[in-house]
Amino acid sequence: QVQLVESGGGSVQPGDSLTLSCETSGFSLDFYAVGWIRQVTGRERELVATWNSDDTTIYADSVKGRFTISGDNFKMTVTLQMNNLRPEDTDVYYCHADSLTPQRPDFWGKGTQVTVSS
Repeated sequence: QVQLVESGGGSVQPGDSLTLSCETSGFSLDFYAVGWIRQVTGRERELVATWNSDDTTIYADSVKGRFTISGDNFKMTVTLQMNNLRPEDTDVYYCHADSLTPQRPDFWGKGTQVTVSS
């Protein structure tokens, strides 16, 4: 059974840090790129960061230098360290496993809320 379980969201002040974790099971990280997508209802979806099992990463321009994504193949976990958070980072963050091919399905977590306000 495929599962993506997010944790670590919350409410913080501008400049604070949060760590999001995505525990995965039921599929191999060798065949998926796992990352975080953020979206609030009515707003455009944004790819925040993606991690591949060869440790290559991709970041949105808006988070470069502030967020760091990492993965652990053994623990099947992908972590997003978010530093120097800004109010515009407020959103629902979804863990997403991209199959990289139309021949396999993508997988989604249920989402975790991140709120940055003073």
